[in-house]
Amino acid sequence: MIELREKGGCVIFVVKAQPRSSKSRICGTYNGGLKVSLKAAPVDDAANEECCELFAKVFGVPQYRVHIVSGRSSRTKSVMIEGISAEAASHIFEPFLIPS
Repeated sequence: MIELREKGGCVIFVVKAQPRSSKSRICGTYNGGLKVSLKAAPVDDAANEECCELFAKVFGVPQYRVHIVSGRSSRTKSVMIEGISAEAASHIFEPFLIPS
């Protein structure tokens, strides 16, 4: 189960990032959040940008509506999507709810 928080018309959730993977994708759930593999290395903010790109594609929103609100230099991050409710996010995440 993914813990989703809603604040001011935005949804916030936790992401565990694994940089330098063979491809960027959502791998499943991890401790109440999502585990993602990112192709980019954690250098010059490349992995953070790729993380935002990945969730922009998943949610079908422009990349400027996806923000990392905490953990920019950590593997565990809080990601915020503007204009998405927690209920809508839970429906979008249903296909990825495989424990890992």
